[in-house]
Amino acid sequence: MSITVGDKVPDFTIPASTGGNISLGDYRGSKVLLYFYPKDSTSACTQEACDFRDAHDTIAANGAVVLGISADPLSSHSKFIAKNSLPFPLLSDEEHVVSELFGVWQLKKLYGKEFMGIVRSTFLIDEEGILRAEWRKVRVKGHVEAALEQIVK
Repeated sequence: MSITVGDKVPDFTIPASTGGNISLGDYRGSKVLLYFYPKDSTSACTQEACDFRDAHDTIAANGAVVLGISADPLSSHSKFIAKNSLPFPLLSDEEHVVSELFGVWQLKKLYGKEFMGIVRSTFLIDEEGILRAEWRKVRVKGHVEAALEQIVK
C-alpha cells in the first residue's frame, strides 16, 4: 500500500549525499519536492536532475526544498552531483524502504527483460508533512514546470 494525496507522510531517515542521514521531519515547515529517479548518470535522469537544478532558485523562493532519491549508493550520488553541479541532496535508498513506502519500487520491463526498479515519480509534501500532489510515471519533458505550478499555488 502506498501513500496517496491527502495522507500524512510517515517520517523516514536515509543516507544522504550531504553526509550522515536526512529525515523528512528535518524539513517540517517547508514544502518538500521529493523526486524518485531510476539511476544516476543516465540520460533521462541527468536531464531531470538538471531541470530541477535550473529551477532550484525559483523552488527555494517559493518555500520548497528538492530531495532526489534513487537506489544508487552514495559514491554514485557524489559523482552525479559533482558532474552536474546539483544544489540539492540526493538520498540513497539501497534497501528500497522509502521507494516501497511511496509505491515506486515496481516491476519494470526493458528490452524484453523484467526487473525491479524505481518508476520515475515526484511528490509534493506540504509544511505539515501532508502529501499534496503526486506525479507518477513521469515523463521528464515539462515535468519540473508542472511541479513548479503546484508549489506556487
